[in-house]
Amino acid sequence: MGNLTRARAASPSHAMSVSDSLRLVTADLAAQLAALADPTRREIFERLAEDPCPVGRLAEQVPVSRPAVSQHLKVLKDAGLVSDERHGTQRIYHLNPDGVGSLRAYLDTFWVRSLHSYKAAIEPTPEEDEHA
Repeated sequence: MGNLTRARAASPSHAMSVSDSLRLVTADLAAQLAALADPTRREIFERLAEDPCPVGRLAEQVPVSRPAVSQHLKVLKDAGLVSDERHGTQRIYHLNPDGVGSLRAYLDTFWVRSLHSYKAAIEPTPEEDEHA
């Protein structure tokens, strides 16, 4: 979500409509999916899921330069998938539970649909029950 949009959403004088909220969720989801479309960003994302760490350690683990890792982290942060916290002189990057949660909720809708389709396929229909 952009800074202006966040400011509007947080402002009590600007009530967001349902359609505004839906556009924000859709934009956030699009940014998250686009961020994870890049294989290097996915690798960084997956490494941070295992172990939060500073950019220097990430740069040692992936086949791109430290500035490139920083750029990938910025894209992941802007998409709401990664956050950072200052610890002494370093910033420790970690997954953002809210961003990951919203992405998971979207992906779970496909799982739920698949389970419903499977259930419908294996359960007998009323006609089949009558003939049994």
